[in-house]
Amino acid sequence: TKKDKGVMKLSTLKRMNKLDETIDEIPQLSKSISVLNLVKYSKQAFYGGNPKYYQLPTNQEKNWILSYTKNSSSNTNLLNNFVDSTGRYARITTFMKDIGTDKMEIIENRLNQKIAKEFPKDKYNVTMTGKALVFLKGTNYLINNLIISLSLAIILIALFMAFMFRSFRMILISLIPNILPLLITAGIMGYIGVPIKPSTILVFSIAFGISVDDTIHFLAKYRQELKDNNWRIKQSVYNALRETGVSMFYTSIVLFFGFLVFTISSFGGTKALGGLVSITLLFAMVSNLLLLPSLLLSLEKNIANKKVFKEPTLDILIDEDEK
Repeated sequence: TKKDKGVMKLSTLKRMNKLDETIDEIPQLSKSISVLNLVKYSKQAFYGGNPKYYQLPTNQEKNWILSYTKNSSSNTNLLNNFVDSTGRYARITTFMKDIGTDKMEIIENRLNQKIAKEFPKDKYNVTMTGKALVFLKGTNYLINNLIISLSLAIILIALFMAFMFRSFRMILISLIPNILPLLITAGIMGYIGVPIKPSTILVFSIAFGISVDDTIHFLAKYRQELKDNNWRIKQSVYNALRETGVSMFYTSIVLFFGFLVFTISSFGGTKALGGLVSITLLFAMVSNLLLLPSLLLSLEKNIANKKVFKEPTLDILIDEDEK
């Protein structure tokens, strides 16, 4: 509240009680603990422990009960646990089950709506805190940063492909084999229940960077083969796959087993990182060796012609002595 001893006013207690009722209606939350419990127990004790008097007192009863509470040193100590010495700040404590961030966000929105309705901002300041809320905000922060980083990576790669090829289709073809393994990995994480956290969020950036490296390697060779083979699609794809496929395969296998070693770690985050990166690299290898050539063959002359490719911006001059 914005006034001293405002917490113990009956109007404030009633507002807190309505928020407490909302908390009780949410099955994922435990029974709350606050000054309300002390006030209700005090009234019940004042009336000889009768359970039907476990409720908020009236204005007249409140004065009697508060005087009764002040005379008890144990009650005074309890009051200090819920209300500060000025009587302006009070705390309502509840515990949440281990649930997903989606449900946590729904609960947060529901409580915020109730707070906005019952506690006018000109009279009250209400702040939600706790480990669950920090975890929710942290997860959202990680997801937002993942989206931003991957979006920037995709844009930069698209610009590089636009420099190599003058075709929008070619840009899409270069991105599809790299994005698909990430989507498959995200689906596997959701299916087996692997949460998004700092250790697992790295999977997408690491795997995407390695996968894109293979794609650029293959497409650069394919671009060269098209010119050498007079724009014959099938022959160019075959030659590019023969030249780069073996190196892509062995590189991916080495990286697969390299990250797979992390799965023997006793630390859960490292184990999840190693397993997920290994799986993603395996899917990326299959995607680059099978899907990428298939896309190039299926589109054929829509993407493979002299107008699509940019000539080198630098002319390489051969010295007479080198001929």
